[in-house]
Amino acid sequence: MPKITLYDTTLRDGAQKEGISFSVADRLEIARKLDELGIHYIEGGWPGSNPRDAEFFQRAGHLKLKKAKIAVFGSTARKDTPVEEDANLKAILDSGAKIATLVGKASDKQVTQVLECTLDENLALIADSIRYLRSKGLTVFFDAEHFFDGMKNNVNYSLLCLKTAAEAGAACNILCDTNGGALPGEVEKAVRLACKASAIPIGIHAHNDGEVAVANSLAAVKAGASQVQGTINGYGERCGNANLCSIIPNLQLKMGIRCITEEQLTHLAEISHSISEAANLAHDASLPFVGASAFAHKAGYHVSGITKWIDAYQHIDPAKVGNKTRAVVSDLSGKSNIIYKAKERGLVLPHGKEAQKLLAQVKQFESLGFQYENAEASFDLLVHRARPDYQPPFELVDFLVVIEKRRRPATTRGGTEMLAEAMVKVKVGDQVMHTAAEGNGPVNALDQALRKALLQSYPALESVKLTDYKVRILEENTGTESQVRVLIESSDGNEEWRTVGSSTNIIEASWLALADSVEYWLLKHRSQG
Repeated sequence: MPKITLYDTTLRDGAQKEGISFSVADRLEIARKLDELGIHYIEGGWPGSNPRDAEFFQRAGHLKLKKAKIAVFGSTARKDTPVEEDANLKAILDSGAKIATLVGKASDKQVTQVLECTLDENLALIADSIRYLRSKGLTVFFDAEHFFDGMKNNVNYSLLCLKTAAEAGAACNILCDTNGGALPGEVEKAVRLACKASAIPIGIHAHNDGEVAVANSLAAVKAGASQVQGTINGYGERCGNANLCSIIPNLQLKMGIRCITEEQLTHLAEISHSISEAANLAHDASLPFVGASAFAHKAGYHVSGITKWIDAYQHIDPAKVGNKTRAVVSDLSGKSNIIYKAKERGLVLPHGKEAQKLLAQVKQFESLGFQYENAEASFDLLVHRARPDYQPPFELVDFLVVIEKRRRPATTRGGTEMLAEAMVKVKVGDQVMHTAAEGNGPVNALDQALRKALLQSYPALESVKLTDYKVRILEENTGTESQVRVLIESSDGNEEWRTVGSSTNIIEASWLALADSVEYWLLKHRSQG
């Protein structure tokens, strides 16, 4: 069985994704997480390019990593500059890292068109830079930039770059699909040639511009590569890098190549989510293996299958990567979805007929614009309301919302202001509360009025806050008469939940979602009322 080492470049290549700006504290925490996952090498950044990367290396020396080794990134020396005077190589040495990944051109056109030097001069830059770092005690990995493009134009020169790096003392030649345009067959063929031409191990560094970075990485391993470079969640410039969250389980579970321990693999989804949090990006639910939708089943036929045989529509056991099976309830659902979803949510259906009745209700509501895929709290309430003994914590009698455009006093700037006031009448037990409140818009006014009415009976409700509010037009061709769907996200500081409402009246749709949000929380926290 071949030994594969994992090289993560989330902190350098991954940070080049639009919208990502890791702080030094973020980088240090990510490095700890990657070490927990079992990554062998963590590329900390390019200290010669910015102060933040340089600070990371200053502080990384205090990290107590169990297995991972920190690598520093940089380029070969500039032409016409002695290696001892090259600022980039000096920054690599000043980083204190013992492993350096040195990028150099491995394409004849890149050498002549971009570096603007001769092919022999480029070979000298590769050799001299590696020898210099080796003389200072560093282990050097050579990133052969544009290798696969170079192979298409001048095979002999690209292979000569690898040979030069190996003879200069590099520990590994990494073949880079820098523009992300290679296909798996091309990669496999090129890697086989590289393995024959290079006296040292071969690695793969793939970009995802052709949507095949993971496939290219696996093809490279099949052809003999022993180091795989990538990023968590596939973060990276343009279309991203090869996604280690897909590469690792494919290598381990499909190809039988053990990279990390089985226990470490169960933390893959958790680490994927935590790094997306550090990047301040919403986690992609559609990511294979680690996404929330990776093992979510919507078609009733599929859910019926997995209730009989869990592997019927799943390529692996999701628990192996720290994920779980989910059933999605929608108008495409069957009774099995309802039963499975209720069980998944810890709910009990009174009997089979209630499940069929509930399914009919879900389909009817979805036809009216409701959607329960991302509003599981509203689904929970449907299940509870289907039980004949269910007693809601409150009942709406009526509500009224008034929006007024009022002229501001002459002493203030501006001519007019918008005011919203809501009046709500709700019944709790035998008591009817009638309250009014102003708000910053009609939905906020409704929210304030409802709370005002219910806090007398449920004071703990004070902790519940509306954290997100989304409106979706469902029938664009009918203009302002369109059906709208409102999705509300709420939180009490400890947990979050989502509820949905739909109507041709945006205020009514908002009320339905808002009332569900409050009812759901009260249902779960009756003892706090």
